[in-house]
Amino acid sequence: MYILTKTTASPDLKSDIQKLIQPIIGNISDFIKPIDRILLKPNFNTTDPFPGSTAMDFLQAVIEIFSAAKPQELIIGESCTYFLNTEKVCHAKGVPAVMEKFNVTWHNFEMGKWVKVDVPNGKYFKSIKIPKIVQEVDKLILLPCLKTHFLASYTGALKINIGMLKPSQRSLLHLNHLQERIAEVASVFKPDLIIMDGRKCFTEGGPDKGKLEEPNILLASNDMVALDVEGLKILQSYKADNKLGTDPWALKQITRAIELNIGAKSEEDYQIIEV
Repeated sequence: MYILTKTTASPDLKSDIQKLIQPIIGNISDFIKPIDRILLKPNFNTTDPFPGSTAMDFLQAVIEIFSAAKPQELIIGESCTYFLNTEKVCHAKGVPAVMEKFNVTWHNFEMGKWVKVDVPNGKYFKSIKIPKIVQEVDKLILLPCLKTHFLASYTGALKINIGMLKPSQRSLLHLNHLQERIAEVASVFKPDLIIMDGRKCFTEGGPDKGKLEEPNILLASNDMVALDVEGLKILQSYKADNKLGTDPWALKQITRAIELNIGAKSEEDYQIIEV
């Protein structure tokens, strides 16, 4: 049984996130050990304001929480869209100042080593290249935003993994079967925790700009499919011109993820806890 938690955001974002993740991970000292290396994967695809990219107050709150557990190393890793410079994007967002404040390591995936991994049961990707550091850390924590996407219908927990696909392979995503390819890339990653910032979202357009709504909700889970389904329900609750339809389970990112046994196959597979 997977767990999904949700809460209404308050001015005390750090406390909100602590409450949100506790039912999933238990005591943070049990989840993170002093010898652990922790990789945080935000959404810095571009410099666009939240929810076009990760909000810095959200990232800082997450960093404060996990820094307090005193892991061996806390790492922020990212590679932005292939026509922008990742270093410039992250500097413009103010990432270096936060890292310096909390002694966090920066890892530009493009500057590190890549390893080839097979995509089990892949139809559109038989293998992909991912950052070697992903295989070396002890915990992977994904930090997606909630929004529609003009090509992929939506972007959330499954799609944030595309930032860990070697840029030279990302052009292949758009050849055909984009949503199915997103799920296949996601299938090679096993995040230990996903925390979604749904305080604001795009219900049309996206991923960088779009029609803005403010659900003021935070979500977390140990399963990418459960989190995306519940996030999609929020997006679908608004009157908007998008490609989401009315059934989150019918979207191709989700149906392909189910075929690949990524996580939940129905709502009976996860428990929703409101905190």
